[in-house]
Amino acid sequence: MIKPYLFILCILFCFLLLNCQTKEARDAASQRSSPTIKYAEGFTVTSDGKTKWVEVNYPYQGAKSGYQYLLVQKGDSIPPHDANIQIIITPLESIVCTSTTHIPMLDYLGETNKLIGFPTTDYISSPKMRKRIDEGNVIDLGIDKGMNLEKLFTLQPSIVMGYAMSGDLGQLKKVQEMGVPVVINAEYLEKHPLGRAEWIKFVALFFNKEKEADSVFQLIETEYLKTVAFAQKSFEKPTVMSGIVYGDAWFMPGGQNYAAKLLKDAGCTYLWANDPSHGFLELSFESVYSKAKEADFWIGVGSFLSINEITEAEERYYNFRPVQRKQVYTYNVRIGAKGGSEFLELGYARPDIILKDLVKISHPNLLPSYELYFYKRLE
Repeated sequence: MIKPYLFILCILFCFLLLNCQTKEARDAASQRSSPTIKYAEGFTVTSDGKTKWVEVNYPYQGAKSGYQYLLVQKGDSIPPHDANIQIIITPLESIVCTSTTHIPMLDYLGETNKLIGFPTTDYISSPKMRKRIDEGNVIDLGIDKGMNLEKLFTLQPSIVMGYAMSGDLGQLKKVQEMGVPVVINAEYLEKHPLGRAEWIKFVALFFNKEKEADSVFQLIETEYLKTVAFAQKSFEKPTVMSGIVYGDAWFMPGGQNYAAKLLKDAGCTYLWANDPSHGFLELSFESVYSKAKEADFWIGVGSFLSINEITEAEERYYNFRPVQRKQVYTYNVRIGAKGGSEFLELGYARPDIILKDLVKISHPNLLPSYELYFYKRLE
């Protein structure tokens, strides 16, 4: 039979042990921190000392699960981890990217010289990166979906940063099977313009450039929010139509699309703002005409560079008020040395510039000294 005082000591010991274990758990949890991600929903990060656990939560449209990466500093031991986690040694010594939207992030982080391969380098507009290409330091790997895997394997990049349209990963699966680490960058799925720009923090993780990424993003965010505040000063909300006809359908952004959000923040009334979709709409010409024939502006007209080109392609376009008043704007103005679109490369990293352009178009008096950067009014 246990004496009463021994029983009390036993209980006290168990309590102290439990309290000690709880404190150790709290201490361990407190050592793991998460950087501030304010707008991006597609990735999460936690760090334990110098080791970073990174998850791409939503790697492609309709994904039910994500991809996990364990970033370990060069020379450090690899901690215990699940078998499905891809190990990446950082900082990266080299990288192959597969989307031009990744290029500005490398430039802003001061890591331009780490790119060693890219599919169809003519698409790249960045002057810094074009210099590397012209000097032979970036190898053209052919068409994206048919990349030259032999060339890629010869390069032996630290990682290939790609994007996925489905769970089978396409060519990227073959890259993985060759033993080259693949990291999925899903910035294109972000719904908020600043969320997409915030993926610079994701790219920075692989180069130990988190502080630099924070500084760059803070500048972009500040400029964006300041411009939104300007736009809200106007009581006028001009109506906007967008997109063009391809084949038998008129393609335009859905009401919750990235482009629709930018128009709303610019103080415009996008005529399809009540549509609940985040992708693109396919509508008949007649339905678009009935809703948008009296629109104030037509913003986003594909590759057309003049009013004549538009009406020659489809004479019915002339019946829209923006065409008659020459209030039609294209973003396809700044073209790189080999024909790449600067808007499609840099624009998603700099939504603050796109927003200023849209405010200048729709509320010119709010930004009197500002000159359009990406957009141009067609003559």
